[in-house]
Amino acid sequence: QVQLVESGGGLVQAGGSLRLSCVASGRTFSSYAMGWFRQAPGKEREFVAAISWSGGSTKYADSVKGRFTISRDNAKNTVYLQMNSLKPNDTAVYYCAADRNYPTVNWFEYDYWGQGTQVTVSS
Repeated sequence: QVQLVESGGGLVQAGGSLRLSCVASGRTFSSYAMGWFRQAPGKEREFVAAISWSGGSTKYADSVKGRFTISRDNAKNTVYLQMNSLKPNDTAVYYCAADRNYPTVNWFEYDYWGQGTQVTVSS
């Protein structure tokens, strides 16, 4: 069992930056691939970024490439999402998720989810 807790969301102006953190419980964090997803009101859950257990492989949605960076610190059981050059359409609840296998873009393949953190970007 893995429990995930996100933090770092908030209100920021367009062009600003935020760093989200997701802390995992359990001693097996380093064996999980991790992903970030987001969901805006009235929209489906959307893939943002994913990282392999070692951190050696990452994936990004086209909409965030070059602006967002996913990273992890296995010693701290934490995965991060650095978000730069934020846009109003980045506004959403951001969720982190853990996958026993490999970093995937499909939300339904993830095994554990956090409760989400709200990110609001004003224009």
